[in-house]
Amino acid sequence: MNQPYDVFNEITAVGTYSKAWEILKRFFPDLLFIVILMVIFQLPTAATNEDNVGYGIFTFFYWLLIMGPVNYGLAYGSLQVVRKNRFKIEPAFNAVKNNYPNIILANLLQSIIIGIGIVLLLVPGIIFAIRLAFVPYLVTEKSMEATEAIKTSWQMTSPYAWRIFFMGLLAIPIFIAGLILLGVGVIVSLMWIGAAFAMLYHWVDRENTGEVLQ
Repeated sequence: MNQPYDVFNEITAVGTYSKAWEILKRFFPDLLFIVILMVIFQLPTAATNEDNVGYGIFTFFYWLLIMGPVNYGLAYGSLQVVRKNRFKIEPAFNAVKNNYPNIILANLLQSIIIGIGIVLLLVPGIIFAIRLAFVPYLVTEKSMEATEAIKTSWQMTSPYAWRIFFMGLLAIPIFIAGLILLGVGVIVSLMWIGAAFAMLYHWVDRENTGEVLQ
């Protein structure tokens, strides 16, 4: 009888990116579609005239009411892909629709907390960003309230803070490599990074439930 393979031994920065690369190769069209949607929804702010007096107001409300929830929904989509499910727009849309007010509030609170941390000499901002990395998954997958998601993410990331930090550092050369390979490389790097962070949440969530993955 085969013994289950304890995947939690791979919860390292390199191990997470390695597993995410396997997912990327297997579900390339799904992750590509997610990144394409992300780019499309960012176009309205990129096309707006920055000299317009209403540019800042438009950008803020677009980010708050549309782009933020879209990013949360796409994070949920990436989570489904790393769980080896095909990406479908409807489940991602429903995950946002069913908890839309809390997604808006969670996104706003997360940004404010990280922003305050950055103002406080940058390092606290990095710490806050690390500890709140799971908020998008918690409010979409588990339909948590905003404050509950922030508290839960803070607790879940506590044992993995350094690993998340190193994942962020690894994302820099991955993205730079994508830039060197022009636009196509950037898209692939975004797909890979998004899958890696979704994979990390997936592993940590399963570990907290006492489940051993194969």
